[in-house]
Amino acid sequence: MSGSRVRTTVLRAAWVLLGGAIAAPVGAAEGMWTLDNLPRAQMQAAQGLVPDAAWVDRAMRAAARLAGGCSASFVSSSGLVMTNHHCITRCLQQLSSPTLNRMATGFLAREREQEIRCPDFEINRLEAITDVTEQVRAATAGRQGAAYQAAEDAARARLTRECRGSDVENTRCDMVTLYRGGQHQLYKYRRYADVRLVWAPEQAVAAFGGDPDNFNFPRWCLDAAFLRVYESGKPAPVAHHFPFRAEGPQPGEPLYVTGHPGNTQRLLTVAQLEFLRENLGTEVIPRNSELRGLMLQYARGDAEAQRLAQNALQGIENGLKVQRGQLLALNDAAVMDGKRRAEAALKAFVAGQPELAARTGDPWAEIEAAQRIRRDLDAEMQLLEEGRGFLSVYFGHARTLVRGAAERSKPNAERLREFNETSLPQIEQRLRAAAPVYPAFEQARLAWSLTRMRSQLGADHPLVRRVLGQRTPEQVATELVAGSRLADPAERLRLWAGGQAAIDASTDSFIALVRSLDADARSLRKRFESEVQAVERQAATRIAQAKFAQSGRSAYPDATFSLRLSYGEVAGWVEKGQPVAPYTDFAGAFRRHTGAAPFALPAPWLAAREQLNPAQRYNFVTTHDIIGGNSGSPMIDREGRVVGLIFDGNIHSLGGSFGYDGTRNRAVSVHAGAIVEALRTVYDAPALVQELLNPARP
Repeated sequence: MSGSRVRTTVLRAAWVLLGGAIAAPVGAAEGMWTLDNLPRAQMQAAQGLVPDAAWVDRAMRAAARLAGGCSASFVSSSGLVMTNHHCITRCLQQLSSPTLNRMATGFLAREREQEIRCPDFEINRLEAITDVTEQVRAATAGRQGAAYQAAEDAARARLTRECRGSDVENTRCDMVTLYRGGQHQLYKYRRYADVRLVWAPEQAVAAFGGDPDNFNFPRWCLDAAFLRVYESGKPAPVAHHFPFRAEGPQPGEPLYVTGHPGNTQRLLTVAQLEFLRENLGTEVIPRNSELRGLMLQYARGDAEAQRLAQNALQGIENGLKVQRGQLLALNDAAVMDGKRRAEAALKAFVAGQPELAARTGDPWAEIEAAQRIRRDLDAEMQLLEEGRGFLSVYFGHARTLVRGAAERSKPNAERLREFNETSLPQIEQRLRAAAPVYPAFEQARLAWSLTRMRSQLGADHPLVRRVLGQRTPEQVATELVAGSRLADPAERLRLWAGGQAAIDASTDSFIALVRSLDADARSLRKRFESEVQAVERQAATRIAQAKFAQSGRSAYPDATFSLRLSYGEVAGWVEKGQPVAPYTDFAGAFRRHTGAAPFALPAPWLAAREQLNPAQRYNFVTTHDIIGGNSGSPMIDREGRVVGLIFDGNIHSLGGSFGYDGTRNRAVSVHAGAIVEALRTVYDAPALVQELLNPARP
């Protein structure tokens, strides 16, 4: 079943209710809940128990996240971390070469001395949550537009710096905005910057079924991997971790997911959803479809070109399927009508209370007006400020170096938010990372993005004329790549350390390009933040306060890549009148094997077939409410033991950005027993199996 065939009919009733999520009772298993505001009554009603404070604290400290955008968990006292294979592909690519393709071969460190550092990986463990809502409100009170945005950024810089203290390398603090501005919290993390690869299976089995099976079920994927965090050159001891329960979960058993869902839009206004629908259909999906075509064409080259293109294609195709599912959901009239009714109901509630109405005003109209400005600015904002017109690793490094030099000379409170003091360790880690850069590949991507920028803005647009002049996009891309040394970490660090003087003196082609564009990009960003972002944030804050007045804090906020808990159980669903069983097994993987990608099991699996237990459960589905970013989340039981590893959702979960339907939305996991059996029988990794099953041993 492809993403274009997602069905939303059954979702309609559920999403009509969800449109007023804060006003309506939340259904069983719905919600991505912050750990300080769990739905205790709903959990008690649905599962007959509620985790106590000690369980929640342990779950918080055993959970982890990859700073690049995935979830993870600690699974031994020696810093062993479990996540998905697709979450560490960047590490595998960075550790590969034209003669060694670790994506294809996989990797196993049989001894800890063989564990290899992932060049730019960072793992975070949440230590504390502090509410700072009143401090942010005090800092922004009475301000509008650019002044509001500047005050909020200054408050963020001050609060995160105070939170971090002097421990620059080991502590990270993020200010998390919840309920679209209704609440602000400081999340304090233990930061691990020395992250090493322990085990990853072959891509062929991690992503078995490829794009045809993606977001579908049944599945047969070993989408799992293990990393280890180090401190002072030794495995980091961790006090809290999740042990493995290899027998896995049973139907009806209470199960929990601790993870970091990336982004949902369930609390957006109707005007914002209408813009999102328009943007998905006219810009995002066409752009990514063209990029997919470029990568397919590039893959027709030699083996190295195929390797690079295939790595990129996995992410592009995954994103396209998600985006098409989102668009289909937003095109469903019943879904949008439900959102409109919920919005109208909240407006009526506000209008019925004079004091609340006076405080609230008409934030919906303000957001709608901001969307008109967003439409005017969006193309240039995406191409210039977001850099999508210059698709290249080189451009990203150059932007960081040019802006970093300017911003670090300013007081912390006046900097662009991505350059405040608490962000500098992450930036420096990326700059020093010895990750390979492939000039021909970068040149192809850059030429394509320049061509698309010219097509989108027109040949006479000032930005296009400044960048291209009388040259073709291909000529400009060739000259830029040939004239840059930013692939060399030593050169990047030299420019970073040299500050503004080094940037001004640099003759690097990409540095010169970014210097020439930066004033215009900053001006565009300032207008966008003042006339769109600040307006939306202030208006959304008043909407959130109105919802709190209506029903208190009885609902969950939108996902923000902050730690959440979801609850649910193993359960299949009914598809076109036919039941979908909740489990698959190893035998099914061999039946599905054809010998041709993407249904080709790797040689070690074929060699171990007779030794594997064919009845071993492999993948399974549950009712947990998840979204992108939950990849790598542990599935744990009431004792806090790992029974599975989230790696996907089913096809009906693609509209999960906007709502949840417990009858068909399903999370897809790798069974804990499948991971253990594969490590023991296919990969001959007894030490790793022993560490998982006896995690307290050093």
